[in-house]
Amino acid sequence: MTIAEVKKNTDQRMNKSIDTLKADLAKVRTGRAHIGILDHVHVDYYGNPTLLTQVANVTLIDARTIGVQPWEKKMVAAVEKAIREADLGLNPATQGDIIRVPTPPLTEERRKEMVKLVKSEAEDAKIAIRNIRRDANEGLKKILKDKECSEDDERRAQDDVQKLTDRFVAEVDKLVADKEKEVLTV
Repeated sequence: MTIAEVKKNTDQRMNKSIDTLKADLAKVRTGRAHIGILDHVHVDYYGNPTLLTQVANVTLIDARTIGVQPWEKKMVAAVEKAIREADLGLNPATQGDIIRVPTPPLTEERRKEMVKLVKSEAEDAKIAIRNIRRDANEGLKKILKDKECSEDDERRAQDDVQKLTDRFVAEVDKLVADKEKEVLTV
């Protein structure tokens, strides 16, 4: 493995950590309705647990209401039950073949809990990024030990890896600050 390969691999892995954080933050409920909170709801579809998005059309009706329209009329009850049992604090109501899912406004206490959850997700992402940095530095030391590069090149590469780490940690902080602001906005 070369220094360039180590840097490229490190950059890719850190980007994946950021993508994972974005996905985790999308699950955190804010005061507004967004269809992302139903992404992980599984419906019993003919005996198989199936993602809600694979058996129904999920849309926003207004700022506080999500509309779920199953593609098969006989799935309405199963979809409604799955949403209710997903432990998201949502109470769906059926109107014909459309299920309306109102999102209740968050209390101040619940908002603070959500901020704690967001900060916890951010800390996990930072730990993952630091672990990637450690792996990269170990790879660089191995390259030096195998005499495939000079000590100066290895030192410069470690500095580059640290700059990458700093950049991604700053991006995590920015994502968290944005999500915190979104959660605390009434």
